[in-house]
Amino acid sequence: MRRLSLLPIALLVLFVVGVAEAENWARFRGPGGRGISSQKGLPVTWTDKDYKWKIAVPGLGHSSPCVWDNHVFLTSALDKGAQRLVMAVEAATGKVLWTDRLASNTHEKHTLNSYASGTPASDGKRVFVLFTTNDDTVVRAYDFSGKSLWQTDVGRFYNQHGHGCGTSPIVWKDTVIVASQHDGPSVIAGLDAATGKVRWRSERKVRLTAHSTPVILEREGKTPQLFTSNTGDGLASFDPRNGKLLWRANLFNSRAVNSPVIAGGLVMAITGGGGRGKELSAVLVDQEGEVTTDKVVWSGMKNLPYVPTPLAFGEHLYFWCDNGVVSCLESKTGKAIWTERVGGKFWASPICVDGRIYNISDKGEVVVIASGTAFKVLGKSQLGEQVHSTPAVSGGRMFLRGFDHLYCLEAGK
Repeated sequence: MRRLSLLPIALLVLFVVGVAEAENWARFRGPGGRGISSQKGLPVTWTDKDYKWKIAVPGLGHSSPCVWDNHVFLTSALDKGAQRLVMAVEAATGKVLWTDRLASNTHEKHTLNSYASGTPASDGKRVFVLFTTNDDTVVRAYDFSGKSLWQTDVGRFYNQHGHGCGTSPIVWKDTVIVASQHDGPSVIAGLDAATGKVRWRSERKVRLTAHSTPVILEREGKTPQLFTSNTGDGLASFDPRNGKLLWRANLFNSRAVNSPVIAGGLVMAITGGGGRGKELSAVLVDQEGEVTTDKVVWSGMKNLPYVPTPLAFGEHLYFWCDNGVVSCLESKTGKAIWTERVGGKFWASPICVDGRIYNISDKGEVVVIASGTAFKVLGKSQLGEQVHSTPAVSGGRMFLRGFDHLYCLEAGK
């Protein structure tokens, strides 16, 4: 890692998330996109007989479960993308509450991608899903009973290199935000959650499709920031109230797949290709205009994940690489604390549950390690099928989505 002298960092007073949001896993990687749950009692090892329930999921999708109270929302695709599926499942029992099948168009995509890779997002009243073809980028809203409320197309998806789409919508206050960042004219859009009306659009020029999902930083008395990553703007900050570009660090030459991470007063992003991360830049969250390399606090080029999003927990960062190499680093400096190999290939992102870090390999092996300065494997369990999806934790349960089934693991008393 290359390290520059760390500028004094003002104490970040993070916005206190509401109780409802804290209890629900309402977007990709849960509250704030951080991938952290305080849930206690979930096991580190288990067998098939320990699941509360297990149900078959039609078609194929790599989206993660979105959970609000007793509703679990999933997306999938059938007939090579000619049909897109939205389904709601009762969290306590696994009962399918409703499904909706949408006629769509197939298109070229990467073999490791799916036609339903965007994780749904919810505001507690509605659930929002995102599907793309070569001709459109569609956001669709449902109420919790399955009634379709609105559908908005934010523009053509330029699938020049045939990778398909991997980004997920997010909800901020009463706005649904979509970062449609692809090969050519792109857009970051804010939609009215109740009506689907476009509130703002930020037209962008992107080179190489970005699959990253935005994250938002809120601090008392400060302008909120929406962070995105791509090859075009690089690591960029927008005002989620109006889509205004606040600053950008156009530092990247490769593709952004995993999502930006906020840690230790810094925001960082990774880009790469060929199954590995190649470039990382971390900058202070408060910047203006065009951010140049001299503002980079630390950077890296080795042992970087490409698909899995890094995990920030406490004062540390955890990089879970696609090739099964896991590293722990100091968030503020990038100093490596330990690097170990757990084996396997990983497309899911790690999450932290009660201080323990969970991730699932593409073969369905769930690996649990301890957080902190000492590497320790706490347990390994077999799901029994292929997995590309990140787990979700809500209401005393962990939900794991494989190629064929959705599993529910309940916390012990």
